[in-house]
Amino acid sequence: MNPIRVAVIQAGPVVYDVPRTLEKLQELTADAARRGASLAVFPEAFVAGYPKGLNFGASLGIRTSEGRDEFRRYFDSAITVPGPATAIIAGAARAGKLHLVVGVIEREGGTLYCTVLFFGPDGTLLGKHRKLMPTALERLVWGQGDGSTLTVLDTEIGRLGAVICWENYMPLLRMAMYARGVQLYCAPTVDDRDTWTPSMRHIALEGRCFVLSACQFLTRADCPPDYAHVQGDNSGYVLIRGGSCIVAPLGQVLAGPAYGSACTLMVDLDMGDITRGKYDFDVAGHYARPDVFQLCVNDKPARAVRWGENSV
Repeated sequence: MNPIRVAVIQAGPVVYDVPRTLEKLQELTADAARRGASLAVFPEAFVAGYPKGLNFGASLGIRTSEGRDEFRRYFDSAITVPGPATAIIAGAARAGKLHLVVGVIEREGGTLYCTVLFFGPDGTLLGKHRKLMPTALERLVWGQGDGSTLTVLDTEIGRLGAVICWENYMPLLRMAMYARGVQLYCAPTVDDRDTWTPSMRHIALEGRCFVLSACQFLTRADCPPDYAHVQGDNSGYVLIRGGSCIVAPLGQVLAGPAYGSACTLMVDLDMGDITRGKYDFDVAGHYARPDVFQLCVNDKPARAVRWGENSV
């Protein structure tokens, strides 16, 4: 079995500017492709921004008109799936002949979702995953995903899936992904704390899978001049410091964690290490105890309105 070269992209968008962010994505994807990557993973909310430090004018029981206008601005920088932006991302995957995993802010109706998109090397949009549980103030601006997008894709490079940021702290969600046989477990995030890498090592060891975590590196200069974040207005201020890493199925850190700058981590993966790891531990297989513990997953779309024959 030939090794698979993977790239984890640690970078930030041009916040609220989708065209310039997509240009950046194209450049970074082309660079990963030139260096032989079969897969490139981008951070959470790369297109077109994680609004670090904004409060959208909210206090308990209070919303301000300024906060509503900030949300409108954020909403306008989200993308439809599929749509013009996904066509450009698809073109980048196709030009580089590689798989892409990209964090986006998706707009559907009047709701935003923190979403990961999967593209094949021919540019096909293979699937998506919507974050099930936004964290803290994220709940103010993002909707909740449902079980229909607990996606694991059978690709030519392995079984590919993604779990976003603090979803990785949801043990039942992880178990669902392990049961679907995830091998290339992508963890797009903006969590730049020192505690993140130990969590990724635990997940790799628990799931006996490769974990590829891409975190943003974002400074105040990447944001609009009137971006009113609570940390102040120093153009050099680092809003998200990175911490991307790649971890093997027995928990060894193969690359990273990288802090303090934008970068691309690249590693050649021996997919046989997954089977070697499962020799003595398969959490959803021979190490499970279904006579004692069982997980039930609702993988049906949760719709507020159903029409016609399927309305019951």
